[in-house]
Amino acid sequence: MPYRFEPCCTGEIYHVFNRSVGQQNVFRNDGDYRRFFNLFSYYRFSNPKYRFSQYTRLPRSAQAEWHTRLIKQDQLVDILSFCIMPNHFHILLRQKVDGGIQRYSRVLQNGYAKYFNVKTKRFGAVFQAMYKAVQIETEEQLLHVARYIHLNPLTSRVVSSISDLERYPWDSFAGYLGTVSMDCLEQQTLISLVGTKDKLRTHTNDQADYQRRLFVESHLYHD
Repeated sequence: MPYRFEPCCTGEIYHVFNRSVGQQNVFRNDGDYRRFFNLFSYYRFSNPKYRFSQYTRLPRSAQAEWHTRLIKQDQLVDILSFCIMPNHFHILLRQKVDGGIQRYSRVLQNGYAKYFNVKTKRFGAVFQAMYKAVQIETEEQLLHVARYIHLNPLTSRVVSSISDLERYPWDSFAGYLGTVSMDCLEQQTLISLVGTKDKLRTHTNDQADYQRRLFVESHLYHD
């Protein structure tokens, strides 16, 4: 997968992902996962008045007022799919404005790095310097990548079963199925390709065993 040096094209969809430096676990508990989730939901908008750390320190009434104004803003990106893993993340993004994915990825990674370094009393980079972005060129590729992303926690045994995955709050599969509320998701694009949420569930579940088997085999040959 190539590093992203060339600008992404506005209106196109990209599989964006990155891994922690040294493959250390940087999402270690629900608080870490929630922080990253809140960051990537918040920074999808084009012009937040406050940094997220400032926003969280506002009184609740001020937070609610600002959130109402924030969701009326234009967005840098649409979030179509995601999963957060212990040492990496995957996000399917549609770029909405020129330079949107680059801006979004920068503030997302920098925002989490500052949080993680303060929390763990460390210094230096948290993620590898350059995120990767692969353009989605066909509807078939879009469905395949979304399914790969949704199955990632099951494939890597972060969760142990499909039923657990369907309730896992750090993977957008649960958002599509409605078991976890995820207002940040743009769901229409994927649903329109398969027809219904039930068909999306079937499309994903049908490949779960195969994807896990490929994962196990790849580690047998490379470990």
